[in-house]
Amino acid sequence: MTEMCQDLRNWFDRGQYPGRYVISGGAFTAPFLADGQYYRIVGSIFNDGIHQYGHEGATKLTDEAFEGSVWALAIPKGFVALAEEIVAWRGKYDTADSAAMSPYMSESFGGYSYQKGSANTGEGSNGGISWRNAFRSRLNMWRKL
Repeated sequence: MTEMCQDLRNWFDRGQYPGRYVISGGAFTAPFLADGQYYRIVGSIFNDGIHQYGHEGATKLTDEAFEGSVWALAIPKGFVALAEEIVAWRGKYDTADSAAMSPYMSESFGGYSYQKGSANTGEGSNGGISWRNAFRSRLNMWRKL
C-alpha cells in the first residue's frame, strides 16, 4: 500500500504528529490513532511506510526509538480492497515463473506464437504490463497531481 500511495502522491493524510517515538514489542502507543486505522511512519530506520494500528493480524514493527513523524491516515475501504486485488495480481503475474516475467516480448516455434501486451512505459525490465498500467484507470480517482 505504501508503494501505491507514493505512486498516486496521495497519503490520505489526516494529521501529522512529529516527535520521538519508541517501538517496543513490535508496537507503539499513539493516542491520536484509532484501532484498525492506517498510519504512516516517516523518519524511522526500520519501519518507514504504512501500517495498521493495533489491528489483529497487523504487521509487527521492528523495535527502535526514532525521531520522526507519524501520520494519521483515512484510507477509504475501496482503496484497501483495490490494494488487495493488486497484491493478488502481482502474486500471479510478477512471479519468476509467470509468463509475464519472460525476457521475450514475442516468440514463435512449431506453429505456436505469442506476443505480450506492452504499455510502452519503460517500466520493468521486460516491458510487460505492470500493476500500475493494469490498474491505472481504477487508481486514477485517487491520484493527486
